[in-house]
Amino acid sequence: MTRPSWVSAFLDLAPAAWECGIAFWAQASGTSVSPLRGDDREFGSLLPASGDDHLRVQRLAEGESRVHLDLHVDDPVAAADAAVALGAQVVHRSEHGYVVLDSPGGLPFCFVAHRAEVRSRPVTWPGGHTSLVDQVCLDIGPDRFEDEVSFWTGLTGWERGTSAVSGSFVPLVRPVGQPLRFLLQRTDDPRPRTGAHLDLATTDRAAETERHVALGAVVVASYPLWTVLRDPAGLAYCLTDRDPETGVLPTPPAP
Repeated sequence: MTRPSWVSAFLDLAPAAWECGIAFWAQASGTSVSPLRGDDREFGSLLPASGDDHLRVQRLAEGESRVHLDLHVDDPVAAADAAVALGAQVVHRSEHGYVVLDSPGGLPFCFVAHRAEVRSRPVTWPGGHTSLVDQVCLDIGPDRFEDEVSFWTGLTGWERGTSAVSGSFVPLVRPVGQPLRFLLQRTDDPRPRTGAHLDLATTDRAAETERHVALGAVVVASYPLWTVLRDPAGLAYCLTDRDPETGVLPTPPAP
């Protein structure tokens, strides 16, 4: 089984949300927008100040904004065949070499061949706090949860971890150098397809929340360790208290 050497997250933006979505995420993540590419200039990358990009944007022809994943491998065709054996379904085989699939629960993802290897650094904001888009959370209905955990564990080769926060979360242990962590979340409500959202780690969640709201985001809910927001393109995402350097929650002080 070919393991991904790099994982990227694609923000698939609804046509009406294309311009506001790109502008928001470039400012929120501290990146610059690459020259657009594709027959209709529908693809772009969000380029960090350091390291290789792991955030990309796509203008959808129709439908609502969503998130999909790109897994970077040497041989997309062979990787797709192995993924099908694990329960994935091929949606499209491109003449350009990439393969589009759905996970067993219906989350879209692609195998691509282009390489990247240097993880970007957290961004320091005015006031001194830092943040980084460093995690993708898969939102999975209860009836497909174990299937999806088994699939993504087998597909990536990443070890299944244990969450100290909730039994509804299963983290996968991120290999050194990978830009994105995987967190699998069992939702309370059934859903027709597995979805995904982005998480940012930050050293000051209150300051980071204020910054995002100023950029156009709306706070949906706040919890002890994370805040849920919605961006101007309609995508939900989270700001978390995880360390932007390590990706893990800080150790609470001894009593």
